[in-house]
Amino acid sequence: MIVQLQLLQLTLLARASYAAAARDPTQRSFFLEKEMQPGTTMKYSLVRNINGACPLPRKIAQSIPFSSAKLPEVLNKFSMEPTPVEAAVIQETIQDCESGTLNGEDRYCATSLESMADFAMSKLGRNVQAFSTEIAKGATLPKYTVKPGVKKVNDGGNFILCHKLTDENPVFFCHTFGQTRAYAVPLQGADGTTANAVAICHLDTSAWNPQNHPLQEVKVKPGTVPVCHYLPQGHIAWVPN
Repeated sequence: MIVQLQLLQLTLLARASYAAAARDPTQRSFFLEKEMQPGTTMKYSLVRNINGACPLPRKIAQSIPFSSAKLPEVLNKFSMEPTPVEAAVIQETIQDCESGTLNGEDRYCATSLESMADFAMSKLGRNVQAFSTEIAKGATLPKYTVKPGVKKVNDGGNFILCHKLTDENPVFFCHTFGQTRAYAVPLQGADGTTANAVAICHLDTSAWNPQNHPLQEVKVKPGTVPVCHYLPQGHIAWVPN
């Protein structure tokens, strides 16, 4: 079950990258921590098709029956027409949220910005800071270079990730995440456009299946070195300030 949950989390984090890689096999989804050095050039898609919709106000969000038992109604409320595979991922994610805690990991589905911040503060304390990947308008950044100024955001301590599940009236799957380092990474695209990306490095991969995509892509064995990926645009990382 733990391995299945990790795979679900990675799927949510890198869904857009997988799709881009399927169109272009030279495009990366995962990389090693040592590759975040200034001057390193990589082909990677950070851009998601986000329409900029804001989360619902708490009062309205609370009126929506966000539960796996009422999935069709949830999808209708949020104007979603997912593929069968995407619908299955969303349903499984909601079920994970409903179960609350698994082996010490807390999970929560936030349907409003207030509820997301409340969850983060309940786990990390009142003084928290949120980070997300920011991309210059109009940028595609299919090929970019890491610029000087890489900064460590946290070093394996308390950490919460909130993955954006929907674009219309966004819903976020939030969960605590241990054994993880996060970085703020300045990038510059080949066309001169810029981005400030959040990189997530998983420190303990010992339970990962060696045949899974992340380890296959970076060509390492489970539990040997940290495996990293960039946080897709629209997802949010929370850390103590």
